[in-house]
Amino acid sequence: MTAHELMIKTNLHMIAGGELTDAQKSSVVRGLLAARSDERTIRGFHRGVRYTDNIDEAGDVIGTYPGYFIPPYNGGKKNQTVIPMSLGTHILSANSYELEIVRLLRLFAPDDPAVRIIVNGTLKRLKTACFGNDCSVGECFHASLVALRFIAATAPGDETWIRRLADKAGRHIDDRVNGKKRFRDNVRFYYWLCLSELPRDIGAAELFAYKDEMYARLMKSAAIKNENDKIYRPVLLSILRDCLSLFPEYECLKDRLPHETRLPEQRK
Repeated sequence: MTAHELMIKTNLHMIAGGELTDAQKSSVVRGLLAARSDERTIRGFHRGVRYTDNIDEAGDVIGTYPGYFIPPYNGGKKNQTVIPMSLGTHILSANSYELEIVRLLRLFAPDDPAVRIIVNGTLKRLKTACFGNDCSVGECFHASLVALRFIAATAPGDETWIRRLADKAGRHIDDRVNGKKRFRDNVRFYYWLCLSELPRDIGAAELFAYKDEMYARLMKSAAIKNENDKIYRPVLLSILRDCLSLFPEYECLKDRLPHETRLPEQRK
């Protein structure tokens, strides 16, 4: 299993309410750390994307592209995000690869010295990355959602940064271009996933405008048509569950399994 496959599989399991034993967490950490890129690979990737202004005076990688985990060649295809989003550039694909891996390392091995160095270095990089700040042009918006999820898990005390990114996402998630939605539904689900993992006072406030829409989606039946539906349907239901359970009237949903999320009066 590749590091990307391990990262995706672990994320989907956890989002759907699954737990891991300490032994399983240790196995995930070993697998992900083993995929850390060497300096030659990192520098080669940066040259390949024609990005050279990426080293600060301390010798740390800063700015747009990863400094620890470079996605390996994938037959010319960019690696997909946890909730699949349209991928067009390395800004999204490469950053989602690194940030989601480092996020899991921080969750499973917060006291590991190597993990601490990687987490701190990645946070330092995001402070200088345009998508870690106010940019929402192109895939910088998508990448900022991945950054928001990462920061919420690795720097939960930096509420100023978290609020700024959450506010940026809220201002643009409903953007329209020529009358059409700028972002597809899966981007919205990733946005909701981020908000469900933020401090309650931030997440619930941002989600309030979508409460009725999320409830309607949760109550809607949907046929499982293919293997992709079989994988992601429970995950999307779980995101809706976790978002709605932030509100008092839906707290009863909090501990339910994906197939139990419909309220009793709605089941047939």
